Amino acid sequence: MRVTALTDPDRTSSAHRLAWLAHADDGDPLGSVFLRVFTREGQEHLAELEVNVHKAERRRGVGSRLLDAAVNAARQAGRRSVVAQADAGTPGDRFLAAHGFRKVLTLTYARFDLNDGDTAKAAETAATAERPHPGYRLTSWRGTVPEELAGTFAASRRAMDDMPMDDTDYGVVVWDIERVRSVARAVADRGELLTTVAALDASDGSIVGFSELVVPGDGKGDGTHYGTGVLPEHRGHGLGRWMKAESIRLARTDHPALAGLVTDTADSNTHMRRINDALGYVPTHQALEYQLDLR
Repeated sequence: MRVTALTDPDRTSSAHRLAWLAHADDGDPLGSVFLRVFTREGQEHLAELEVNVHKAERRRGVGSRLLDAAVNAARQAGRRSVVAQADAGTPGDRFLAAHGFRKVLTLTYARFDLNDGDTAKAAETAATAERPHPGYRLTSWRGTVPEELAGTFAASRRAMDDMPMDDTDYGVVVWDIERVRSVARAVADRGELLTTVAALDASDGSIVGFSELVVPGDGKGDGTHYGTGVLPEHRGHGLGRWMKAESIRLARTDHPALAGLVTDTADSNTHMRRINDALGYVPTHQALEYQLDLR
């Protein structure tokens, strides 16, 4: 078995990726590992790992060799922590635990079925989206944030700063206009569709909360919720549920062939879990965030 470093040209202003391929002497691939090295302010200490080994090659040291290569690179890059995720009860879960990673976060995935035929649930979701919230109004856009909202949207991203992350050494993501635009570009480059719903303060038009939904380019299959957050000074008014209900309403209207919407929430994020439950999301499985402390 040989491990060969690969060149990944995918570099952004927030991170770059390193990659390695494990292969037999005849060139047959056995497994791979990717290491995303974060470089943005607030996360310069962090790297994210993804290991994949062919089922027939597991328990033969392939994953360990790949892991060693990635962890050594993370150390050389001066990283403090390496994180990785695996579904609970899978070989990946057991592999990470056996190699010195510690579990730092449990995520519950839940799905909203757009085709369940439950007209009462659909009507209730629409009513939630249409219900007025005095002092606030909703807006939405596709793709990149409109120029006139770019500054206030970047400022509103601090709503995620206190998102429950348990023991994860995640850092604080620093957002600016270029970063929010780069995220939208990355989604578009993958051929996917990004829709953002935002809650505005009616007094000055500033964004006080947002909810993002990414849909496959063909409008089929399942969409994925990205971040949903409300600025601390505007919490307690039901804005999170309001925005997420509007995302569901827009998904039904704009993507009629879409089957469902998937979200993941930290088990310790009880507020967002209550929102998901109230809207009718059904838990499907759990994923575990693991972390290896390098120093």
